[in-house]
Amino acid sequence: MCRSIKTLRPPVLPEEATEEDIRAAALQYVRKVSGFRAPAAHNREVFEQAVDEIAEATRALLEGLEVRGAGGAAKRQAQPSASAAA
Repeated sequence: MCRSIKTLRPPVLPEEATEEDIRAAALQYVRKVSGFRAPAAHNREVFEQAVDEIAEATRALLEGLEVRGAGGAAKRQAQPSASAAA
């Protein structure tokens, strides 16, 4: 388990995750899976590509999650309320 990767969604994180938060989590994941803290020169490109792809997947996940009972989840804010439609 990657203990240094923190939960990036509300209500655990009081605000939206920043790009820095997302990239740090992606980097920790790639480090853990690859077993390298920093890649050798011949692995640098594939290492960075993995970090970029995991960061993008993390962004998409966080944008798509609906956290019920969080009071202000992104999905709920995007949907018009029933009283506004009436």
